[in-house]
Amino acid sequence: MQYRELGNTGLLVSEIGMGCEGFVEDGCKNTKALLDIAEEAGINYFDLYASNPEVRASVGKGLQGRREKFLIQAHVCSVWKNGQYLRSREIEEVKAGFEELRSLLRTDYIDVGMIHYVDSMKDWENIVNGPVLPYVRELKRSGAIHHIGLSSHNPEVALAAVKSGQIEVLMFSVNPCYDLQPANEDVDELWNDANYEKPLVNMDPQRKELYETCQRLGVGITVMKAFGGGDLLDASMSPAGKALTVNQCLHYALTRPAVATVLSGAHSAEELKSSLRYEEAREEEKDYALAFASFPNISWRGHCMYCSHCAPCPQQIDVASVTRFFNLAKAQKEIPETVREHYEVLSHHAGECIQCGACETRCPFEVPIRENMKAAEALFGK
Repeated sequence: MQYRELGNTGLLVSEIGMGCEGFVEDGCKNTKALLDIAEEAGINYFDLYASNPEVRASVGKGLQGRREKFLIQAHVCSVWKNGQYLRSREIEEVKAGFEELRSLLRTDYIDVGMIHYVDSMKDWENIVNGPVLPYVRELKRSGAIHHIGLSSHNPEVALAAVKSGQIEVLMFSVNPCYDLQPANEDVDELWNDANYEKPLVNMDPQRKELYETCQRLGVGITVMKAFGGGDLLDASMSPAGKALTVNQCLHYALTRPAVATVLSGAHSAEELKSSLRYEEAREEEKDYALAFASFPNISWRGHCMYCSHCAPCPQQIDVASVTRFFNLAKAQKEIPETVREHYEVLSHHAGECIQCGACETRCPFEVPIRENMKAAEALFGK
């Protein structure tokens, strides 16, 4: 298992994490089996948005004797009321729900406390100006949670939260279809077939800005919906008109800026093991570039996917890394120091490009690499 830094939290998390979907299967009898597989494979991070007391209790039981082996991302504002899940901003309900969470998990603390499901700017403003954010900050001060996070499907809201400096971790839906969709307060629009009827071209700029801003500010991203609820794995269901593999979906998400872990929404032991096979997969099994280039409904023309099909460079320039740092820096009035440092430690830089164009002949997305190298040299210097 490979581990990554979760933004600036100081936490090292497994790049394959676990969602909580499987915990509810078979009357919650699956929970211990999934945690057993996770522990054996080196998964140390999982998400628990579910408010069902039975699910929470089963996780608490499954963690007994090994709490320290897992980092828990659990959700504040996800409550159980009248026998069903509810997203609440009523502070007394929120407080009671969190205390029940800790009690049923049999733990004194939550590693990352997620402000649950914020998809509208009005909701975010209510959280900031109302009692929820002060309560979450108090939880951190008291040690009840160690880091503050937020979950969202809306890049506009997520950007506002990240730029506010109030959150350290963002849980966000990341996959190659959703990344083409503009901001919307209605999460169902991400699944709406009508939005994919006309060919879509390139990543929504606000989503691109979100990932790069998280990287620049040190906000770690934990990924949900990497498989689009399973639709991307089925050609008949995929908005792209072509099926992707589990490895390709995982690799796409893990190559986005700031992403630390993909929370695999495994409903069964076999589904979790399928995601874990990513760790042993060959590079060609992970490669999504040629699949993306052949999508009948979607075009990524001109957009660097950091796939490294441009390699090898006769000057040994890591073109994908240079392009990544260039994209992170070019939108800023000043180059962030961390980006400059990462760029400067590369073995070879954009100024060494001899403009041979060999990289462009191999790029599946027709990226103007030579222009990018010139621009990167002008930005960073030789």
